Amino acid sequence: MPEIRNYTMNFGPQHPAAHGVLRLVLEMDGEVIQRADPHIGLLHRATEKLAESKPYNQSIGYMDRLDYVSMMCSEHAYVMAIEKLAGLEVPIRGQYIRVMFDEITRILNHLMWIGTHALDIGAMTVFLYAFREREDLMDCYEAVSGARMHATYYRPGGVYRDLPDAMPKYEASKWRNDTTVNRLNEARQGSMLDFIEDFTTRFPACVDEYETLLTDNRIWKQRTVGIAVVTPERAVQLGFTGPMLRGSGVEWDLRRKQPYECYSDLDFDIPIGVEGDCYDRYLVRIEEMRQSNRIVRQCIDWLRVNPGPVKIDDGKYVPPSRENMKGDMEALIHHFKLFTEGYCLPEGEVYVGIEAPKGEFGIHIVSDGANKPYRLKIRAPGFTHLAAMDEMTRGHMLADVVAVIGTQDIVFGEVDR
Repeated sequence: MPEIRNYTMNFGPQHPAAHGVLRLVLEMDGEVIQRADPHIGLLHRATEKLAESKPYNQSIGYMDRLDYVSMMCSEHAYVMAIEKLAGLEVPIRGQYIRVMFDEITRILNHLMWIGTHALDIGAMTVFLYAFREREDLMDCYEAVSGARMHATYYRPGGVYRDLPDAMPKYEASKWRNDTTVNRLNEARQGSMLDFIEDFTTRFPACVDEYETLLTDNRIWKQRTVGIAVVTPERAVQLGFTGPMLRGSGVEWDLRRKQPYECYSDLDFDIPIGVEGDCYDRYLVRIEEMRQSNRIVRQCIDWLRVNPGPVKIDDGKYVPPSRENMKGDMEALIHHFKLFTEGYCLPEGEVYVGIEAPKGEFGIHIVSDGANKPYRLKIRAPGFTHLAAMDEMTRGHMLADVVAVIGTQDIVFGEVDR
């Protein structure tokens, strides 16, 4: 008998299917994986340490750059931690706007996930379809904050500003004639809420398209059914959260179990899997997109009929309007103090976890009474999931590693932070 020798190979860190700078050291027996060792730290940007050297408000932008696919959700946990420590109560309209954008962000995240996961496994069309829908939602980000990705829209005490009354429109150019521009601008004639409502009307049919391409596709099922099965008990032991935990059949969602903002007033379902394999996790995320669409629709209906403030009226935490600042000395002082040294939070420590698209994203702040955190710790969902890579891939083929990375939906900004 010939002697079979194990050999070690590198997967990444520049592998197109690695979803960032993942380096996997794989111990192979032929095509079968004996051991998978994730090496992380290549993208490390010291976010936690940087945040400890800056006034609280100046670190909001760092949160966007952690999980750079679900930006506003990371901001949300951070500003909620500050509010909890400072004892601030966000106006109800501000809460609804936050929840609406959280769910828009969840759809954005899952669209990126389905596009790249399918592309990794060999399906091309879904990627193009998903990015078509992402474009509309990115326009909403841009309309409300001025940036397509790193919005810095949530602020302690509410949000930066109310929703705009108009959406930016396409203009005719040498690439787009008048007919095309008119078609593209059809949904952009009204306010931003009208635009998002139009999107929520169209979106379920788009999810149907993705399902037509994948759900009963023979190749897709061969590549995902029975791959990387995690039992409910093991998923809990490994610290899984979000779709990874629900895919294994554990009904745990912070929006339901520990409701924050106005989630307790909204009607939505929590999808859970049965088998705990890659296919179930796919189905869970597909259904999450439909449920998020439903939540966004409820937020739109509420926001239409309930005007009001979107942030607290407290000059210690929220800058005054430009108009006030120009005419009122007190407002000018507040503005100057806020933008030079920020505000001081009372001594103490606080942890806030939210249901981010990838799982529980948590912020732990320790304050010593200064204008910046004494210690900031980020709980990234992807980090915990990546730790299970060895267990999930052992005994599978090399090609299945790609399917497992896709089903974990990891982003290295938050894993390495």
